[in-house]
Amino acid sequence: MNPGIIEETGQTARSFIEALKTQPATLAMIVANVVMLVFLFYALERGAKFRDDLLKSQFEYQREMSVLLSKCVVPN
Repeated sequence: MNPGIIEETGQTARSFIEALKTQPATLAMIVANVVMLVFLFYALERGAKFRDDLLKSQFEYQREMSVLLSKCVVPN
């Protein structure tokens, strides 16, 4: 009887964990890479939010300036 996908996945995961036990530096690098990816995702998301807020405030400023300038009377 052939092993199913779950048994194969479990065996692969066990052998992967056993390999990582013999090489802790590899495990540390994997953890460091995952942490770096999470940090980069967070930083890029916050940067995008900052840019959106900055653009909204810039458009609001331009709108207010347009309203103020439209109320000015220019003598001829």
